[in-house]
Amino acid sequence: MAAPNLVNVATITAKSDTALLTGTSATAVVSNAASSGKVFKINSLVISNVDASAAATITVGIYPQDDIAGTAVVYANAVSVAPNSFLVVIDKNTGMYLEEDTSLGVTASAANDLTYTVTYEELS
Repeated sequence: MAAPNLVNVATITAKSDTALLTGTSATAVVSNAASSGKVFKINSLVISNVDASAAATITVGIYPQDDIAGTAVVYANAVSVAPNSFLVVIDKNTGMYLEEDTSLGVTASAANDLTYTVTYEELS
């Protein structure tokens, strides 16, 4: 099934998620399964550094398959986040749509230093 026509959307469900990045491997932030019949509108992605003394970097990628499978297209590469600070990677001016069988992932340079908060809408 293809992603829904946005003119004929029947349901819009607001979603948000937040997590501590406990490792340095890619982590799925939002994943739109193949044949979901949905498109996800990413409204914001904020990365926070919870370490009081050291900066850490974040890499954000858009993956061609759900569950961060395939080779990512880098959206933001190794961007430094200062200690006790935050970085707005995606906001209302730079939002994006994730079609079926795509995903958004993040990779931290240091474990337990960065968190993410994402807000998005499921359109079906």
